[in-house]
Amino acid sequence: MVQTKYGKVEGQQMCGYTVYKGIPYAKPPVGALRWKAPQEPDCWEGVYEAKTFGNMAPQTLPEEGHPIMGRFKKEFYSDEAFIPKMSEDCLYLNIWAPDQTGEKLPVAFWIHGGGFGGGYGSEMEFDGEAYCSRGVILVTINYRVGIFGFLAHPWLTAESRQGISGNYGILDQIAALNWVWENIEAFGGDPENITVFGQSAGSMSTQVLVSSPLTKGRIAKAILQSGLNCELGFAYTPTLAEEEQIGEMFVESVAAKSLEELRSLSVEQIMEGKGKLDAKTWEMGKGIVVVPNVDGYVLTDTVDEVYQKGTMHRIPYMAGCVTDDLGTKPEELADGDPGDILKECRAWCIRQEEAGNPQAFAYHFARRLPGDEWGAFHSAELWYTFGTLHRSWRPMEEQDDKISRNMLDCWTGFMKTGNPNGVKEAGWKPCTRADAFVKVFC
Repeated sequence: MVQTKYGKVEGQQMCGYTVYKGIPYAKPPVGALRWKAPQEPDCWEGVYEAKTFGNMAPQTLPEEGHPIMGRFKKEFYSDEAFIPKMSEDCLYLNIWAPDQTGEKLPVAFWIHGGGFGGGYGSEMEFDGEAYCSRGVILVTINYRVGIFGFLAHPWLTAESRQGISGNYGILDQIAALNWVWENIEAFGGDPENITVFGQSAGSMSTQVLVSSPLTKGRIAKAILQSGLNCELGFAYTPTLAEEEQIGEMFVESVAAKSLEELRSLSVEQIMEGKGKLDAKTWEMGKGIVVVPNVDGYVLTDTVDEVYQKGTMHRIPYMAGCVTDDLGTKPEELADGDPGDILKECRAWCIRQEEAGNPQAFAYHFARRLPGDEWGAFHSAELWYTFGTLHRSWRPMEEQDDKISRNMLDCWTGFMKTGNPNGVKEAGWKPCTRADAFVKVFC
């Protein structure tokens, strides 16, 4: 039983730790709160039974046969037991906390990926048992994705006190981070030692958070996995005006004549309109366009401008990628070289040195997963960084267990001290201009 700011919470006792599932960190963003910044949750009476994972945000789940997302259906969405209900009422977080020892423990705050259009915090590859066994609390979150999380439009900008719109998914992440900062001590955690980490769009979100003035003092360390923009455009951050133009195209696709009419649409109507928008933007040669924007509030500069200026939070960083990652060319893949994304990770680390920030560490996950020819594909490392190899359909080997233990030791060592070597020397040197060292996991 844990007393939070909003009421008592009871989780599920496991062997050596307790998991708290589906704790609300904001009011449900439904009705009049659709496309508004997250609102502080109401207090509750009695005990909140945190034993069921919360709803995932509305999204289109991967399907077999899809040319891009088909592989992820088999990889991460094959077990119905790990797929929660889908609803706009989705602002929940989960906590895995070791049995309390009296000392404040470091906190790992995970942001899932999904191209800003999908994903959720209780996917089958995520779990906190391995973190708890290493003395780290794990928090995973759900946040609004797709058109529900990133719609910008002049109507929404006009009604906002800050004169902004479109960054609701990022504001959800910040609200969850603030909730953790305010309440995690009751679970045995140290609010002054929170490591934000994420993969793909979760990594891009992490870069947004460490580039935002709204999270100052909340993030002690950060890990960026397979999603980072320094100079090559992997994390597109348009202006508010540019994103409003995309929003106007969406409103046209659903034929709404007013904001009230837009908010009255059903989830199904909105998802249908998003499908029409996607088809139109793909015809225009654009990729993922419903994304975080530079609104002057959440972001005052693009993430690459923050990189260039060296004004990201002055904290320790890890940044890395997998072999078959974003932007990897066929000839690079044949040579086992991730290409531009690894260059971006190195550049990020070296920029920390030039800006006088704490040391930064780079990595490359090169393990070709057993079972098929996908190799070290985008997201492959998640089984390893969460210690959930046993949930995978793949015929994992002792080598895979060894890599996973090594990565978990490095990740949690970094979360504790800012150095992934931890108590055991892992041979992982900082990535600097003089020695752009990259730790390879294979």
